[in-house]
Amino acid sequence: MKKGKKIIETTATGRKTRGIAKPEVVMPVPVNLLEMPEGYTAFFSGLKERITGERIKAVLSANSAMVLMYWDIGQAILERQQKEGWGAKVIDRLSHDLKTAFPEMTGFSPRNLKYMRKFAESWPERAIVQEVLALITWYHNLALLEKADDASTRLWYAKKTMEHGWSRNILAIQIETRLHERQGKAINNFQAALPPPDSDMAAQIFKDPYVFDFLGTADPRREAELEQKLIDHIQKFLLELGQGFAFVGRQVPLEVGGSDFHLDLLFYHLQLRCYVVIELKAGRFEPGHVSQLNFYLNVVDDLLRHPDDKPSIGLLLVKDKNQMVVEYSLAGYSKPIGVAQWERQITQSLPENLKSSLPTIEEIEAELGGDLE
Repeated sequence: MKKGKKIIETTATGRKTRGIAKPEVVMPVPVNLLEMPEGYTAFFSGLKERITGERIKAVLSANSAMVLMYWDIGQAILERQQKEGWGAKVIDRLSHDLKTAFPEMTGFSPRNLKYMRKFAESWPERAIVQEVLALITWYHNLALLEKADDASTRLWYAKKTMEHGWSRNILAIQIETRLHERQGKAINNFQAALPPPDSDMAAQIFKDPYVFDFLGTADPRREAELEQKLIDHIQKFLLELGQGFAFVGRQVPLEVGGSDFHLDLLFYHLQLRCYVVIELKAGRFEPGHVSQLNFYLNVVDDLLRHPDDKPSIGLLLVKDKNQMVVEYSLAGYSKPIGVAQWERQITQSLPENLKSSLPTIEEIEAELGGDLE
């Protein structure tokens, strides 16, 4: 190893100082990619993907270990309280002692220890925690405990969180709008119009009702007004539609027989691999609405559909409907069509005894921002 050269520096006061010059660090110059052997780019991409995957695994593994540890702590506290009658003061002392023993760790606040106890009490079987709940974050689990009513509902949302990658805020919104009660409830003719695998998937993708709580306090009286408000809040609209919807356009022009027509909203669903035509109605369902939507589906399949695309699906959103009238109206149509209502809010569906007890998402955020990590 080469030694640095001795140097003499003159300071601002005129004094001379002696020191050792640090060896100059020279970074290697990357070789031009054009000089690399064939297959290098694919080789590098493979390594990059592998490293990224391993990093994600490490994060997930650490999260899983933490959630399981929290369950173990909660179960231990629960057992002691049940067998020996330990009270709340023990949790306060335990919080202090754990913080003292592990000063580099967070998450041992009295409130979080109480959450751990509630977590263990809500999920008595560790296997369920390991298989599902440890695969989502502790913060997601807190939202499930605070927002969902029972174990089966919490488990449903936990699995959906894993499936769709919901953030904690999105999970809270889905619980508050009772997604588990709405998904797969749209009246449709999918079983008659689509093959079994596609009909089952389509039935689960559409819901009833759709909740547009971002519309404001007044109900739009015209379709154009409703459409404009949905486009103004396109991100929230897409969130309510669900995973996989890609926005294509509004008032999409269709020329048929020398006449111009415009369908309200056009989407493409990435999993169904088909166009989804959405027609908006500000009033009550009428049988003629199905005929209009069926017409648009015929034109879209003829003019826009790619040979690799599956048959387009229609979704009619109305302010009100009669189920029997809708079912009779859909009978006989070969194009897949679903009919659902839209609402501005759905808080009235929450049990009265839960409305005042549920914390807001802001309260959960404030708690998580403290000593809960």
